[in-house]
Amino acid sequence: MSVDSNPPASGSRVPWQEVHPAARDAVEEFLGGRVVEAVTQANGFSPAAAVRLRAANGRRAFVKAVGPEPNAESVAIYRAEARIAASLPGSVPAPRLLHSLEVDGWVVLVFEDVEGRHPAMPWRRDELDRVLEAVRRMSSALTPSPVDAPTLGERFDDSFRGWRRLLDEDTTGLDPWALRNLDGLAELESGWGEAAAGDTLVHADLRADNVLLTDDGRVYAVDWPWASVGAPWFDVIAMLPSVTMQGGPPPQELFPDPDPAATAVLTAFAGFLVRQGRQEPPPGLPTLRAFQLAQGAVAVEWLRLRTGWA
Repeated sequence: MSVDSNPPASGSRVPWQEVHPAARDAVEEFLGGRVVEAVTQANGFSPAAAVRLRAANGRRAFVKAVGPEPNAESVAIYRAEARIAASLPGSVPAPRLLHSLEVDGWVVLVFEDVEGRHPAMPWRRDELDRVLEAVRRMSSALTPSPVDAPTLGERFDDSFRGWRRLLDEDTTGLDPWALRNLDGLAELESGWGEAAAGDTLVHADLRADNVLLTDDGRVYAVDWPWASVGAPWFDVIAMLPSVTMQGGPPPQELFPDPDPAATAVLTAFAGFLVRQGRQEPPPGLPTLRAFQLAQGAVAVEWLRLRTGWA
């Protein structure tokens, strides 16, 4: 199976003018004026609108809006994000949720508009160090969790069974090392939930497309629907395969800690990426599988080094 080494972190965005009229009207009512400028933000996978808006009265906002088509699961994800975003304390480096609403099956989230940009691709080391330091500070600030959220084990129990599911599936094209060690990987994966236990609120979906950098040195983490409670190092473990895939250093350079708990969690995350990357693309998310597969290749190589298995 071929792997695109650097697929884009982008999907099928919905233009503002194609958002349900009632949803657009509700946003304009909240902003207090007619929208005169709408700039779509391309990064991210969801088949939804992600738009920086300017109203006639000068007020600005970043708006995310999704309807039941083409991917009904996105509606539930946006509902979860609305709940988490509304609960985040002001100390968290995340855009503030100003308003949320539902109308005719659409979920709309209105955030403060942050004047920022995503990290440069390929990763620059100075920006990477800045982001990783911000993640460490964020983890410290969110311990113990100030938000009532599922544990990592609860949130991802069904998803993080990739190696165990591959035991009963066609493994054609699977990485030869992973295929040789599939039984051991499945066993190690089975203990990931306990290994990931902790009392830190983690973002659980950090990548370059979910990070904004501002000119004054701030780092914002955006898109929090998967926020969970667990080990403070989870966000770094889960982020590093994408960093390497996008031109950054190898993960073992950035996270050399040999903690067996981290290895168990990496095993589960790698299995998730590898198996999901082998599935058909979900409706409205045409680039997701290639992105997962490329991350999975990095995660498997990192796992090979951490386990020392032949």
